Amino acid sequence: MHLFVNTTLSDTLKAELQQQLPPDITTQFRQDLPEAEQEAAFRAADLLLGNPPVAWFSEPLPTLKFWQLDSAGFDGYQSVQVPAQLANMGDYFARPCAETMMAGILALYRCIPELVLLQSRSEWVGVPIRARTNSLWQKRVVILGTGTIGQAVRRMLSGFDCSTKMLARTDPQADVHSADELKAILPETDIVINCLPGTAAGFVSVDVIAAMKPGSLYANVGRGNTTDEPALIQALKSGQLGGAVLDVTDREPLPADSPLWTLPNVLLTQHSGGGQPDEAAGKVAQFRRNLERFRAGQPLENLVELNRGY
Repeated sequence: MHLFVNTTLSDTLKAELQQQLPPDITTQFRQDLPEAEQEAAFRAADLLLGNPPVAWFSEPLPTLKFWQLDSAGFDGYQSVQVPAQLANMGDYFARPCAETMMAGILALYRCIPELVLLQSRSEWVGVPIRARTNSLWQKRVVILGTGTIGQAVRRMLSGFDCSTKMLARTDPQADVHSADELKAILPETDIVINCLPGTAAGFVSVDVIAAMKPGSLYANVGRGNTTDEPALIQALKSGQLGGAVLDVTDREPLPADSPLWTLPNVLLTQHSGGGQPDEAAGKVAQFRRNLERFRAGQPLENLVELNRGY
């Protein structure tokens, strides 16, 4: 069998992976091939690790049998048709994404961006800043999405004695199930944390943003296309929203002329929210576990269906 590795790995990880694979599997790493040869090597694969360009799936791939994504999300592949068994990374990125949201919200509440700027100038302000600080303690929070990231966010917020409600269209255990229900509770909500997938494009609309409590915070670790970005920018500029923590934006990399770069009440974490030590090693380990399951005819961990979006 032939394995095509789209994920970029260190030389050490590449060597470890090849040593650990069964002898009947040959491996090609995209990073080692000239650009002109990469797609052909991908098309010859029986096994796939990583997230290749969507355009490479424009023709049938009859030999592909097992595909391990190196991400939790796979919105861009919903139109792809493959005969392979397919798995994502499941909750691998959930905890660090949740930690990033906690860090960003606490940073805005505790004036950390302003204090870092003052430190860079060797400028002491001190006491006046105290009056501008806020606390996460017992805040009312709505989490958009009941997936693994949303659940991790909720667990962390419990340590701050926050009141949390979760939104999901089809999850019967969610507290809120529609945009109209959401808008009804937003005037009493201190923080909205968006963990929605890209399939919920435009859910955080002009009307949803307008319904948010004056001075409240908005955080997004889901997908940038779920938010009406011009409406968000206007709400941040006008002061209707107190601030935003954005791990994702509608266009990535964020264009240099976007107002989000310079708004003082915005914290951009540049889609780094899922980062963690030895991240690539975790992806390889997940692939190896599922490869063993695939070869043994056992169900894959974190099996997904592209056309269903989960």
